[in-house]
Amino acid sequence: MKRFSSQAPRAGESPGKQRILGVDPGLRVTGYGVIEITEGTPPTLCEAGVIRAPSHKDLPARVGAIFHGMREILESFHPAAVALEEVFSHYQRPRTAILMGHARGVICLAAEQAGVPVVAYAPTQVKRLLTGSGRASKAQIQRAIQRELALVEPPEPPDVADALALALCHAYLLRKRLFIAAQ
Repeated sequence: MKRFSSQAPRAGESPGKQRILGVDPGLRVTGYGVIEITEGTPPTLCEAGVIRAPSHKDLPARVGAIFHGMREILESFHPAAVALEEVFSHYQRPRTAILMGHARGVICLAAEQAGVPVVAYAPTQVKRLLTGSGRASKAQIQRAIQRELALVEPPEPPDVADALALALCHAYLLRKRLFIAAQ
């Protein structure tokens, strides 16, 4: 796994704080990002990185690597939720969606075993929330994440930015639901 972080992981949650794990699934590279939200303050980055599955191995070995990487992250950060990209299929590449389903399946399994709920978001919903456009480019998402998390540089590779975008999308929609419920 390749990682970068701005804070050392802390076991458990402090009162009023919650961690969200965003995951951009892929059979070669799965991006992940853990953010922490606290009422009244902007989200902060705990850790982000990639899980690299060995591309020269067969499918069971690749999904096994993703599963074990996810378990390690879930055990280290104890997130309150996993925000995952919905499966989307392009009519010219239906095989991509089928293969993506394998990665999503082991991510969901790891979350279920850890007792962490999984929430799925459409890529266009995430892009629209962070940039104002459901057709935002990878570079636009990276810059939006850099701005939102006050990072020195845009996160690399784009899989990490996509994972952080999913986590932020969940955080912002969660805050919105809580605000509406309090009214």
